[in-house]
Formats: sequence, C-alpha cells, structure tokens
Amino acid sequence: MSDDTPIQQLLTIITRLRDPATGCPWDVKQDFDSIGAYTIEEAYEVVDAIDRRDFDHLKDELGDLLLQIVFQSELAREQQRFDFNDVVGAIVDKMIRRHPHVFADADVRTVEDQTRLWDQQKREEQGNTADPSALADIGTGMPEWQRALKLQKRAATVGFDWPGPAPVIAKLREEIIEVEAEFATGDAERLADEIGDVLFVCVNLARHAKVDFSRALRLANAKFERRFRHMELLAAGAGQPLSALDLKAQDALWNQVKLAESAKPS
Repeated sequence: MSDDTPIQQLLTIITRLRDPATGCPWDVKQDFDSIGAYTIEEAYEVVDAIDRRDFDHLKDELGDLLLQIVFQSELAREQQRFDFNDVVGAIVDKMIRRHPHVFADADVRTVEDQTRLWDQQKREEQGNTADPSALADIGTGMPEWQRALKLQKRAATVGFDWPGPAPVIAKLREEIIEVEAEFATGDAERLADEIGDVLFVCVNLARHAKVDFSRALRLANAKFERRFRHMELLAAGAGQPLSALDLKAQDALWNQVKLAESAKPS
C-alpha cells in the first residue's frame, strides 16, 4: 500500500475496514442512515477550525470530512450504485459545465450574473419542468436559516429584493413591534409566526450586510459562553456559586466581564 497515492491508501483502508470477515465491527455495521449525522458533525468542525484560525486542526478536520465522503462512496460501491471515482468525475464535470465563462466562451462579468447562470443551469440539469417557480428545487434538508437565505437569494434573481439594508432594518423594527403585540394576546401560534418573521428578516439583514449569518451566530454563542464562564469564575472567587446571586447581581457581573473585555487591547 506504500506505493499508492494517499487517496488510494485511504480507499484501501476503508475497504478493509468494511470487510465483513476481517474488518472493524463498528465500520461494518454502518450504513447511509447511521453515517449521515457524522458527516454533518465533521462539516461543522471544519467551519469551527476556520473560525478559530487553527489551521493545523483544520487539516485534521478536512481529513475527517474526506473520510466521510470516501466511506459513503464505499457504501455505494458495495451496493453497485457508484464509487469514489464516479463522485470525483461528477463534480469535475459539474464545475466545468457550470463555469462556461472560464472553460468556454460565455460572458459573465459579475458575481450576480454568475449566480443567475448557476441557478439557471442547475434547473436545466434537473429538468424541472413540473415546477416553473423561481424557488423550485430549493431543498428542505438543511438548517432553516440556510433555507431562508436560499429562498431570499433566489427571489432576488427575479428582482424581488430590498434595495439595501435600511429598509430591511425598518422591516425588522416593524416585525419586533408585531412580536410585542402578540405577547399581549397570549396566542402561542401567532407569537411563533411573528418570531419566525423576525428571524427571517434577520437572515435577510445579514445577507444585505454581506455577513455570514451562521458564523455571526456561532461567534455570538462563543462570546456568550466565554462571558458566562467568566461570570461563574468571578462568583466562585467571591465564595459563592453564580446560582446563589439574584439577577441584579448576575447582571452586574455580566457588565463587569463585558467591560473587562472591551478594555483589552485589540
């Protein structure tokens, strides 16, 4: 196996791990349904390493993600559906086909033009004649914030879009007022509907600001966790758990931590 390329070595390793007689019991037991969740997990860990600029870790996480692709390709090979070479060949063909301005003579001058061309070619490839909507073929198997973003981007390709962030901010204020009104009614379904509108507009605002919504939320989560843990340490240093403090005292600790962070040199 030492004379093989690294990718061929990996393919050989997965084949041996999946051998029913001599392979690893855990690997042999896996199927498409059981392995899918690991693929999602590895993808998130790749993005986390990027956010932390931990490029040594990123190398490892990309390897873990590649393992998922090779593993699922092996499952498909065993079922005589396709193999890893078919996966690579398919994406090579797609990249060439969907970039005619690079590999052919199409005239594409802007990112927006490329997005429209990509979506048009995608619909043509899928032969989607039953559903003529501009929103056709947007899948449902993704986080809802991501689907919201895809819906907004697709609607924008036919001109249904805010001209900039200012009206989106105004719309966000409007939706928050409607949420406040629904709190007063006590109608749980209508409240959920209005909160959903707020979240949808937040995704739209991030899009207009050219901010990655998922990354912004990850950073907010990390900031909250960092500050909360610091609050716990401060409370413990004063001889009591954070839970023993009332909300006013906890809020004072939060502001103390926040002020300390803002005072650090950037």
